Amino acid sequence: MAASHGEAERVLALMPAGQGVMHWPDGAPNLAVLAEEHALPLPDRSIDRLILVHCLEGSAQVRPFLRECWRVLADGGRLLVVVTNRRGLWARAESTPFAQGRPYSMGQITRLLRDNLFVPLQSGTALFVPPVWWWFFAGWAPTLERLGARWFPTFAGAVIVEAEKQIYAAPFAGKPALAERAKAIVNPAGNGAKPATNRRESLKDASGQKEPGR
Repeated sequence: MAASHGEAERVLALMPAGQGVMHWPDGAPNLAVLAEEHALPLPDRSIDRLILVHCLEGSAQVRPFLRECWRVLADGGRLLVVVTNRRGLWARAESTPFAQGRPYSMGQITRLLRDNLFVPLQSGTALFVPPVWWWFFAGWAPTLERLGARWFPTFAGAVIVEAEKQIYAAPFAGKPALAERAKAIVNPAGNGAKPATNRRESLKDASGQKEPGR
């Protein structure tokens, strides 16, 4: 956030109502605002880049929140999501914020984004410093990040996914309509019979007998 503050035309920090808001950035006019996750105070298609840092884990309404993100993103806008890795050690460290809320695996977060009209473009992992005695390993952090990303990506503390706003209709994957399954069965041509209007009538014509009771 601080790095992009001097490069982007506008930078805003939205903080969830349940958490509270604090002044940001330091030593400059405040750009942080308190917001409800299901009603972001932004116009439609007004944001080019949206960064969600540990927002989804504690969200009570994940899908409405992602729909709001879709609404405020410009066409072709990008969403960067950072969530706690379900398989990492940090998700099990109850003394840290990473153990609070709902963690995600890489497969879970990418499926969630696809289901809410975002197309995942690239993904990665981060935070390989162990959650115990982290202060002891702080000096080793760059080395641990390089080794972990190469050899142990499954056990990272955080999962990062960049996705693009999908602005075309998703393919329909529903079951065929009942009308399609109830198509009329047509008798072979040349016998002078008319097309049957339903399966019961077709069976009656094929047997040459009327149904019992008719």
